[in-house]
Amino acid sequence: MNRQDSMAQPHPAEPASRPALRRELRFTETASVSVGVMAPTLAMSVTGVAAAGALGRAAPLAFVVAALGVGLVAYGFVRLAGEFSHAGSVYAFVGNTLGPRPGFLAGWALLGTYLVFPPVSIMGVAVFGRAFLSAAGLAADAGWYPLALAAWLVIWLLAARGVRPTTRSVLAFEVVSVCLILVLMGAIFWRLAAGTAPGGQGWSGTVFVLPPGAGLSALTLAATSGFLAFAGFESAGSLGEESLVPRRMIPRAIIAAVAFGAVFYVACIVAQTLGFGTSAEGVSAFRHSQAPLGELAQRYVGAPLAALLDLGAVLSALGAGLGGVTVAARMMFAFGRDGLASRRLAGVSAATGVPRRALAAEMLAGLVLLTAFRLAGTPALNVFFYLATIGTLALLVMYVLTNVAAARHLRRRSPAQLLPPVAGVLIAGFVLYHNVWPVPPAPYRYFPYLVLGWLLAGLALTVVTSGFAEKAGGGLERAAAARPY
Repeated sequence: MNRQDSMAQPHPAEPASRPALRRELRFTETASVSVGVMAPTLAMSVTGVAAAGALGRAAPLAFVVAALGVGLVAYGFVRLAGEFSHAGSVYAFVGNTLGPRPGFLAGWALLGTYLVFPPVSIMGVAVFGRAFLSAAGLAADAGWYPLALAAWLVIWLLAARGVRPTTRSVLAFEVVSVCLILVLMGAIFWRLAAGTAPGGQGWSGTVFVLPPGAGLSALTLAATSGFLAFAGFESAGSLGEESLVPRRMIPRAIIAAVAFGAVFYVACIVAQTLGFGTSAEGVSAFRHSQAPLGELAQRYVGAPLAALLDLGAVLSALGAGLGGVTVAARMMFAFGRDGLASRRLAGVSAATGVPRRALAAEMLAGLVLLTAFRLAGTPALNVFFYLATIGTLALLVMYVLTNVAAARHLRRRSPAQLLPPVAGVLIAGFVLYHNVWPVPPAPYRYFPYLVLGWLLAGLALTVVTSGFAEKAGGGLERAAAARPY
């Protein structure tokens, strides 16, 4: 019996007919998940200040460098997504190149990220929802937990409708929120060109020139904040069994998400930097701003747009949460189908095509996290940044593993193709290192140990799970045989 024949045979521990997702997504719907999880409006509401704090008026330069770095990291994902299509995304990307155990560990790291990223997004809804209610005069000091519960319920209801309604909802949320920022950017650029900016600011090319005293190390460190604004670009990989032509659509979706992020982020940070001004006073105002988009909207347009931008951030956060639970549910589905977790997680709704038990597990995990922080009396912004930090650390580990896998896979073709994934390993590794050293203040200093504990738990599962290599390896082979395009 040849290899192809053996791959086609059902595994003795598996039913002949395995649970299947519906293949129905077109390119735009596939790409919307990557863009949605990146949450460009939410990212631009919180990340520009850190870059301005490190580089001053040259904050946009940090995002240019970040976009180049993310492009190198994304290269490995693009190449592997062109070879393998699987609901477990990196579980298959790494598993088919480095082996079942590294593949499971990569998937486990991704699952760790997407257990906490949806609650991060929900907290974004709560934070900006409170700001919107206050700006609109509807509630001066709304509690964050009721808003978070409402967002949690909306995300579950939308995710349970089916993957096409889910992706279309993500796309709609992001289109509306991005358009609101484009209105602000247009107003800023118009008034700069007309010479009617509130502080007399004008156009300046110095936003792409390092200020005196800022060297390459400062630029590199500032770029790490921009790098994290792209987190989630790989999410389309989880739709490998639901996209119509995944080995073409998913690589293009990842490229489109990174390219869109690069253009949008750089243009938006340029608008923010010039909007505040490139003088010492303007740079200080930007780096100390708690809500830069809202402040600029007040200055350049008026209070109504500032309130609408808060609402846009709410929509962006909802889209990110919706994309995040989609990714996590597919990973749990893949693990359950291969017998690496409860097989109940592999159940697919006949009506909607959604892995409903996996989705329920993801949503309940998020509810537990949100409720625990509420009982502890943790402020909303702290919950947002605590969980975002934990999820980002796990994500960076997965980026490193995936690019190692891409390097291993591509070296068989030509040595030149090794360069981008090797660079991706170094870049993701550097960003990971920068997030743990110098040792951050408490409680952030403890989060790397929490992530390490999660990864060690995943490694332990590969040892204690009976017949792990046979289950994982057989599952990956059957998925490859069943998805030959």
